[in-house]
Amino acid sequence: MAIKIEIPESREALTEFVRFYDQAYAYRDARWQAPLELQLPVLTGASPFARGREIRPFLALEGSTIVARAAAVLDEHYQRHWGEHLGHIIMFEALPDSRAATKLLINCACEWLKERGAEAARAGFGLFDFPFVVDDYESLPPDLARQNPDYYHRLLKDAGFESEKGWVDYKIEVRPELLERWEHALQSARRMEYEIVPLKDVPDTRRVREFTDTWKDTFKSHWGFTPLTEDEISLLFEGFKPAGLFDTSVLAYHDGRPVGMLFVVPEVSATAIVNPGRVLKDSEKLNILAIGVRESARGQGVNLAMAAYAYLELVRRGAKYLSYTLVLDDNWPSRRTAEKLGAFVCANYMVYRRNFRQM
Repeated sequence: MAIKIEIPESREALTEFVRFYDQAYAYRDARWQAPLELQLPVLTGASPFARGREIRPFLALEGSTIVARAAAVLDEHYQRHWGEHLGHIIMFEALPDSRAATKLLINCACEWLKERGAEAARAGFGLFDFPFVVDDYESLPPDLARQNPDYYHRLLKDAGFESEKGWVDYKIEVRPELLERWEHALQSARRMEYEIVPLKDVPDTRRVREFTDTWKDTFKSHWGFTPLTEDEISLLFEGFKPAGLFDTSVLAYHDGRPVGMLFVVPEVSATAIVNPGRVLKDSEKLNILAIGVRESARGQGVNLAMAAYAYLELVRRGAKYLSYTLVLDDNWPSRRTAEKLGAFVCANYMVYRRNFRQM
């Protein structure tokens, strides 16, 4: 059957583009729904996350049936921060047996990026896109994390991508001795005159500005990082506040200056699609987490104290398992933090790159 590539432009077509996610994951007995409210405004240009970015979605069809999708992104924020002529391939999803369609789709997306000056494309990290899982294909991951099938790796490699960066995921089984460890970490930081303040207690006039500035500074050297704006942080706050974000996320202060940030969304597994007969395990009911400490305050336990505050609050809400977050394979300071908090490796992930000059 003939393959054709289309560029969805109408709101209806872009909605279909986003909802193809549900079709790609219909085989799973526990899965997250397509994030239509988050992604559609990005594609239509109405979201703060569309500013400073040129985005072009592509659909691959066999006959009248969509079999693969992806969006190409030129991100001015990323390129300005890193000085690298890199494009991103995001929102990639594909049905089984779509090898030829995926190759054509990726080639079209990469050609579009190349025409605009990009020298390479990254898949699996950029603008809400997260790495591709490489081993645990059945567990429900934390919301926003990848839940891809195993054949995605074959499709991406066959479309010219190479492995670029490995990631590791950590989770924690709550145990009494860990509660004591977290209480000790929190008290130790307080004795060193660090304040761990939940976002609900940070004045409205300062919350977004201080959180954005701290996130930018703590992640400025993190591989693949793209600076976030206050408008983007505001949107995330608005979207996750109903889930309890302001109770579990914190800013750490020293002498009145913010030196650390922790972004934690309590688990929302009740919103997942679960087939009849499939019961979610406690180990699948996981929070979202991002953590960072300014260089001036590193090595003093601020990271442990912030995570401890959130974990103790989540346990009070009934959590039996907790997520530390995905960490770069070679980010040993963060990996050691995970271990000190009591976390263990639960899955591995991969980011891919296609270098245009080598093709």
